[in-house]
Amino acid sequence: MDHGLGSEVWDVDGNRFVDLAAGIAVCTTGHSHPKVVAAIREQAERFIHISSDYYHAGWVELSEKLASIAPFAEPAQVFLCNSGTEAVEAAVKLARHHSGRQQFIGFHGSFHGRTMGALSFTSSKAIQRRGFSPLMPGVTHVPFPNPYRPVLKATNEDYGETVVDYIEQVVFKSVVPPDDCAAILVEPIQGEGGYVVAADGFFRALRKLCDRHGILLIVDEVQSGIGRTGKWWAIEHWGVEPDIVCFAKGVASGLPLGGILARAGVMDWPEGAHGNTFGGNPVACSAALATLELVETELMANAAAMGEFALDALAEIQSRHRSVGEVRGKGLMVGAELVLDHGSKRPDHELRERMLQEAFNRGLLVLGAGESAVRVVPALSIDQRLLDEGLQILEASLSAAEGR
Repeated sequence: MDHGLGSEVWDVDGNRFVDLAAGIAVCTTGHSHPKVVAAIREQAERFIHISSDYYHAGWVELSEKLASIAPFAEPAQVFLCNSGTEAVEAAVKLARHHSGRQQFIGFHGSFHGRTMGALSFTSSKAIQRRGFSPLMPGVTHVPFPNPYRPVLKATNEDYGETVVDYIEQVVFKSVVPPDDCAAILVEPIQGEGGYVVAADGFFRALRKLCDRHGILLIVDEVQSGIGRTGKWWAIEHWGVEPDIVCFAKGVASGLPLGGILARAGVMDWPEGAHGNTFGGNPVACSAALATLELVETELMANAAAMGEFALDALAEIQSRHRSVGEVRGKGLMVGAELVLDHGSKRPDHELRERMLQEAFNRGLLVLGAGESAVRVVPALSIDQRLLDEGLQILEASLSAAEGR
């Protein structure tokens, strides 16, 4: 890459690419949005770093803004760090401290980061864990409620409720005593696992389960948060309030920043129990404040509208290509899964890899997810013309990969 503007980038040879990857859902406002650049420049000219031993106005202002958009009614407290995996580590530590319990439940297909604690929950690809055991003890994985690929025998009309029944009737009775379960950690929409949207009844049933047993509900919104799905947080699509929210990626339009939002009654650890050097970096905070203002005033509504356009366009592509097994997503967090045939739904990993290379050769940046899904995750500022151009290249690339 040489430079970028909005949802277009150019390489060092002058080749132009339509960007439907946004740095893995990081460049929320597009490349080098002038308001974000101005905020970064202004702060960098004043001071770049002071450390979390001292307050600065941007840190306070950003924390207050994040607390105001927390997806729960109780007052929120904020901890800032540098990345999604650090946010997950903070949430897990807080859950153990607050609850006095030791065990956790995670989900197959999840991705929460690669540091040792977060990696103990990550299960989207075996290569991510190979050679690093033993990991943090006390994490039990259960199936994610993927309605396209159910692995459990249905006990309810809604597959999400079936998964929660499995936790209650099998996991709690045979593996994890519920009174020793500190928290359940889950992505509202699985990211690296394939852009999988949970069955509709899942989160309501999961919230009831957590309430019944005094278990904290942690949602990992690192990829799905900050307006990407057309709401501040993806969990809001199901009307469920979590106890802790992990965020990062798109919050500062490309500068490293992450953190957690927690109910004030949950974030009860004492001073010194957790911290870091770079969290609340003043330049990153300035970029985040500019990002959140743009998301709130313009980009969240655009994400919802462009997401509908992308889903409709991909559904049309699906009608012309039997290799597309399912199209799914919310807002501008959209995936299309490629399969060998619709009957078996067997993933077609090789086709997906060929398609990604064909897309790159044709001037499109697009990423895979899971074993055979393609994700459409552009900047929230993308307009319909450019999104349509990108999707047309995507279909041409799929046709070429199919050998048409």
